Amino acid sequence: MQIEQLEILNFLKRFSPFKELPDDLLRHTAMQVDIGYFKAGTPILRFGEPLQALHLVRSGAVETYRRNGVLYNRLSEGGIFAEQGLLRDKTVIFPATAIEDSLIYFIPAECFDLLYQSDEVFADYVEIGDTQRKKGGVLADKSNNDLMSSEVRQLISRPAVTLASDATAQQAAQLMQQESVSSLLIVADDSVDAALVGIVTDRDLRNRLIAAGLDYQQPVSGIMTTELVCIESQQFVFEAMLVMLRHNVHHLPVLAGGKVLGIITIADVIRYESQNSLYIVSSIFRQQTVAELQSLSTELASCFVRMVNEDANSRMIGAAMAVTGRSFKQRLLELAEQQLGPPPVPYCFLALGSMARDEQLIVTDQDNALVLHNDYDPELHQDYFAALAQFVCDGLAACGYSYCSGDIMATNSQWRQPLRVWQQYFTDWIERPDAQRLLNSGIFFDLEGVWGQVRWADQLNQQIRRQVKANPDFLACMARNAISRTPPLGFFKDFVLENDGQQNNSLDIKRRGTAPLADLVRVHALSIGCAATNTYERLVAVKAAGILPKGRADDLLDALELIAMVRIRQQAKAIQAGRVADNKVKPEELSAFERKTLKEAFQILSYAQKFLKFRYPGGRQ
Repeated sequence: MQIEQLEILNFLKRFSPFKELPDDLLRHTAMQVDIGYFKAGTPILRFGEPLQALHLVRSGAVETYRRNGVLYNRLSEGGIFAEQGLLRDKTVIFPATAIEDSLIYFIPAECFDLLYQSDEVFADYVEIGDTQRKKGGVLADKSNNDLMSSEVRQLISRPAVTLASDATAQQAAQLMQQESVSSLLIVADDSVDAALVGIVTDRDLRNRLIAAGLDYQQPVSGIMTTELVCIESQQFVFEAMLVMLRHNVHHLPVLAGGKVLGIITIADVIRYESQNSLYIVSSIFRQQTVAELQSLSTELASCFVRMVNEDANSRMIGAAMAVTGRSFKQRLLELAEQQLGPPPVPYCFLALGSMARDEQLIVTDQDNALVLHNDYDPELHQDYFAALAQFVCDGLAACGYSYCSGDIMATNSQWRQPLRVWQQYFTDWIERPDAQRLLNSGIFFDLEGVWGQVRWADQLNQQIRRQVKANPDFLACMARNAISRTPPLGFFKDFVLENDGQQNNSLDIKRRGTAPLADLVRVHALSIGCAATNTYERLVAVKAAGILPKGRADDLLDALELIAMVRIRQQAKAIQAGRVADNKVKPEELSAFERKTLKEAFQILSYAQKFLKFRYPGGRQ
């Protein structure tokens, strides 16, 4: 063999499916290879063109696309493409473009056919296609996940059954029996375009009519639910599931342009995707003790891994884990009230941080707090709420949500205060910032009410937005605080690794990646009065506000997803390997493409931090 062919042979020995080939087939393949060079941005394959070779990336990076232009996969050194076209009619199915200057090895179609016919391992590898192989890479294809790509309209099996609000409760029951449905949508009148005003379910008939001993002839409007939770028909199935689980509803009206299209139930979703990982939530509310909840929580890790393997993106995984965490809190609070009795004054239990942002992952601790009614009297009520907080926090710890090392929990009396005290907390933090108050702001400015008087959480969020927007000096202080944690890149854009005695030569991808990104986006969001708490949604609002340089918001959105998915996949790999999952990543365990794109994402974060300092100058501390 010539020197060039030896170099090709050695390269093939490094990558599947070639390294599994017998020596004779491998050497034959190496002698057949041609090579081509493509500049960045140059098309390599166009849809429908004749296909004459299997393509192997020698160096550079390549993107393949579906025929509608949607990204299908990204490939770096050792990646193969065009195999699906060769297996069919030898025409290009997935167009390809070089996104960097790239060298491509061409393995002739005749050689490909020989390998496919002669070697079972090679045949199995190319038959599964890169759709399945790329699950371990940085990018995931949303369209491979039914929950992500399927719209709610697909779950509607029949038009909604409606009834006018002046009909009687008995007529409602008779119509439900006649139509064999478990719910009716109540409309204002009998007109075609009548407005939707409520919903009645078989549970409402049982609990609000029969059990209450009411007259069957009373208007159905007297027993219907008026605070409707609805979803638009073009939203995705996973979004419908999250809405139903989050609001604990079993019937969800589906709207199209404001008009009722139909109604779906949790059973419809179960039939559609019976093995989705979020169904752990529906089981949480059936558990009767902390011990039962604890046994259920052991399934959470496998649910997390299943979602990763199903190619869910970071938004879906973060939202699902947050919904699950909120559900544990809600059920624990129900059990606490059963044990302790009804609360002496109303309260609101708060979720903080990643749970409030819908960005929670499998590695998490508990950040929570209690807002009490202003009638709260410590001498009369302190023991009850201290016991309630202890019950919930101990229960969360038993279910895998470890105690907060910073003691940001409702068991700390500082974070178990009346509404007026919380309002004063936020006023002090915003008007008189110092190091500790800024630290508190970074934690408590992402809050959500999960139980009780949740409107108090809305009031606090409104106060935060109002006061922060009126205090540019505070924004400058928050901006300076947000850039205190920099991405782990050195002067020559190499990774700066940590040595903490446990995970040597690793990256803390939360502390140096997702957390500082969430911090800087929070500052921009507060500056425009954005009501969202989720980092992705905040960034979309910031983009719409036009306060970032052109293209930077899209770069940050890409960086956010990439960094988050590297973190998520490393945690899933650890769980599958039987190790304790954490937020540490070792660069040598990433693919070459992952390392390169992760560096680019960190560089985007670095630029964004520099801009933050420029946009919000000054500040005192």
